[in-house]
Amino acid sequence: MVATTTGKPMQVVFYSHDSQGLGHFRRNRALARALSDRVPELTGREVTGLLVNGVDGADGMSTPQGFDVVTLPAIGKGTAGYGPRHLGIGMADLTSLRGEIVRATFRRFTPDLVVVDRHALGVGRELEAGLTHLRQHAPGAHVVLGLREVLDQPEAVQAEWAATPATLVRELFDEIWVYGDPHVHDLRTTGELPGELADLVTFQGYLAKGRVEDPLGIEPERPYIVTTVGGGSDGLALCAAAAVAEVPEGYRHVLLTGPQMPEADYQAVVEAASPRTRVVRSVPDAAGLIRDASASVSMAGYNTVCETMATDVPALFVPREKPRQEQLIRARGLAALGMAEMLRADDLTPGALTSWWTAAVERRVDRGALDLAGLEAVGRRGAELAAGQAVSPVAGPHSSRQTVSPVAPVPAPAAVLTAREESIDVAV
Repeated sequence: MVATTTGKPMQVVFYSHDSQGLGHFRRNRALARALSDRVPELTGREVTGLLVNGVDGADGMSTPQGFDVVTLPAIGKGTAGYGPRHLGIGMADLTSLRGEIVRATFRRFTPDLVVVDRHALGVGRELEAGLTHLRQHAPGAHVVLGLREVLDQPEAVQAEWAATPATLVRELFDEIWVYGDPHVHDLRTTGELPGELADLVTFQGYLAKGRVEDPLGIEPERPYIVTTVGGGSDGLALCAAAAVAEVPEGYRHVLLTGPQMPEADYQAVVEAASPRTRVVRSVPDAAGLIRDASASVSMAGYNTVCETMATDVPALFVPREKPRQEQLIRARGLAALGMAEMLRADDLTPGALTSWWTAAVERRVDRGALDLAGLEAVGRRGAELAAGQAVSPVAGPHSSRQTVSPVAPVPAPAAVLTAREESIDVAV
């Protein structure tokens, strides 16, 4: 039963720092849509909000009804760390400027719920002043740190946490939402999360089922296979191999290079592509493209993995391994449960892709053992907050308030090739 709409809208702010790619923004957009859909349905209270981010072009992407975009001056990440992407000012001045924008947003918009993606204090602690002001002047606001299920190797993450004191995080945040399934990866036990914060964690599940799909923008001839590389800024190696790999007889191949691939690299992929490979820079949302494919090859970024896990399409992940090993850890965990296969970057060749495609198009994959209902869980949690119920984390099946014991790996379906821990065995 749909509740009757009443009262002041629930005001929500989603923040993401967005130094590379579109992943952080797309994850927050999916969460915003979940709240926009479920909170009015469950409570009768409408939702309005802001997506605060620093990604180029995000203001041109679709947003849920009632939401708008605040674009921060962009930052980039190079070998020397973070720096201005466009502005000719110092990094300290840039983070100060970004921080003032965020603080003004909190002060004028007065959110009921703030969800910070990945970096608790932002880049250069740019969120600290704004969150402190919010705590002092809007003590009823509920503040959440949202984390993907894998952060990075423990050593790398611990260095980040050293600059983000756990005591301060406890002062500024009420909950930590982890968007994953602890049976695949549990960051509470790997050293990726300070022990002092473990009791704030609730596992929401992968943000997979229920994603709203935008129009594809293309109508590929079926049957087809698909290769995607996320934003594309670091996807040239995979695109180059996929462009010249032999497509199975009777199939077409759609190759998405990503909107952030440099123009020269994009043109090189287009020129190298085999006759049955169609190279496309981007589509509004790749989820529908993956869902209707006969097989999918991609890197192992969080959003692409969620879009893939929500289907029964065979998947080969070729994870990025530098400068972070987040994608490698994620791909390895899913491969160990038979949910996908993995090919290490050093083993990537056109022949390896050809061999995998040939076998993959003949099967499907059962992923029913995974918790893929994270968007529904977040929607329910948002409804609780909107209705003014207790703000302690929901004690659900994956809540940190319960003991989540390791389970034996889920047997791979008969139709799925057995994957080695490190990479699949592809004969070429």
